[in-house]
Amino acid sequence: MSLLLGIDIGTSSAKGVLVDADGTVVARADRAHDTSTPRPGWVEHDAETVWWADFRHLASELLRAADGREIAGLCVSGIGPVLLPADADGNPLRPAILYGVDTRAGAEIEELNAEFGAGAIMDRGGTPLSSQAVGPKLRWLAKHEPQVWDRTRMLLMASSFVVHRLTGEYVLDHHSASQCDPLYDRRTRDWATDWAQTVAPGLPLPRLAWPSEVVGTVSARAAAETGLPQGLPVCAGTVDAWAESVSVGVSRPGETMVMYGTTMFLINVADDPTPHPGLWTTCGAMPGTYSLAAGMATSGAITDWLRRLVGGDFAELVAAAATVPPGSRGLLLLPYFAGERTPIFDPDARGVIAGLTLQHGPAELYRAALEGIAHGVRHNLEVMRDAGGAIDRLVAVGGGTQGGLWTQIVSDVTGEAQDIPARTMGACLGDAMLAATGVGIDADFGKWNPVEYTVRPDPARAETYEAFHQRYRRLYPATADVAHFLAARQIAASAD
Repeated sequence: MSLLLGIDIGTSSAKGVLVDADGTVVARADRAHDTSTPRPGWVEHDAETVWWADFRHLASELLRAADGREIAGLCVSGIGPVLLPADADGNPLRPAILYGVDTRAGAEIEELNAEFGAGAIMDRGGTPLSSQAVGPKLRWLAKHEPQVWDRTRMLLMASSFVVHRLTGEYVLDHHSASQCDPLYDRRTRDWATDWAQTVAPGLPLPRLAWPSEVVGTVSARAAAETGLPQGLPVCAGTVDAWAESVSVGVSRPGETMVMYGTTMFLINVADDPTPHPGLWTTCGAMPGTYSLAAGMATSGAITDWLRRLVGGDFAELVAAAATVPPGSRGLLLLPYFAGERTPIFDPDARGVIAGLTLQHGPAELYRAALEGIAHGVRHNLEVMRDAGGAIDRLVAVGGGTQGGLWTQIVSDVTGEAQDIPARTMGACLGDAMLAATGVGIDADFGKWNPVEYTVRPDPARAETYEAFHQRYRRLYPATADVAHFLAARQIAASAD
């Protein structure tokens, strides 16, 4: 039986998997790497020593497990959107500038909003300009590193860099391109060439493909470097979170992935959503689809902060929080401990714990944190509905799904059931699925990663959580002015 190879290049590690056509995992591998922060607000990766070195290492390790069996297809995903400027041969000209965590291009965001109009940018591209967008970073590069810009002939990301190194093809998937605001037109599903020439004059743009499309084959040179068979079909790949959504079967309109981790991330597959200033509207991972995406700046990070603050371990805190009734005995937490992304896009928002008394302890605080994050999830789902996204099915993934309490609270607060898949190995499994699709293997992805169990909301808690949610929605507007005042003082103090 043929094998499929999937490799994902993440922020702090790379992971790979080798799977046969019936979904049996033959081998897994992972490799940690470093992220560089050369200046405040700058976050970078070296494409040669991180992306390409990790890919070669994982490919070599996984190929040994193939034991001579045929590899039918390969797909690579990676962090994104990122900016790797490269010369005409695909050689990196500087380290890659990473996604929204790299905030160097703030002035360029303001410039582009002034040039094109913030409303026009959102209407054409689907998303307000932010540190997540590639366009402002291209403008920053031309302005601040002209010697690099003058030699730049390729715009590459983690997945497309590896694809080019393997095949020689200069190509980018539609989803990644749709995060290159304001260079992509969501309505035509093509480059906005007029705006692109203004933002990045003279830069040749890659041809576009869907993530599962075979865009080339492994060259003789790449085969010699990696051990992969020459002629192996290579798919376009995409950004890691969207590959992970594929890994858990979120591929049809109305399906939504909720990723529980240090931060919370949601991807809803949609037919034709209306751009919303509180969301990211992009092309989807599957051909012809769109996505509504949301991200909370802190989720698991808050629970870890509490654990360190009060001592003990997670198991003890979860067990204690499980004995506390819904509503945390009168506590309500606003989970904006590192500002917030969607749906308020306010970096100066701050966390609030309302209702504290001397009778509250670690158990109530921990449950209030889980409930506050759940209210944030509900807020994002409500905005997705406002933008025309159907919320027909939720699939929960990530480390936060373990233990059961957090997912139960989210279901109770949102009123939505959540399917928990059997496998949570991440984007690399989605890559293998995309590779199978690309090479025409008729695989049953329901067997590859079946639903292990479903968390269902408890109707008895609905009235309590509804009352708390209405007040949660009022808490940010009521405290924003104070939060901004305090954030300014915090920023000033950190500069001293």
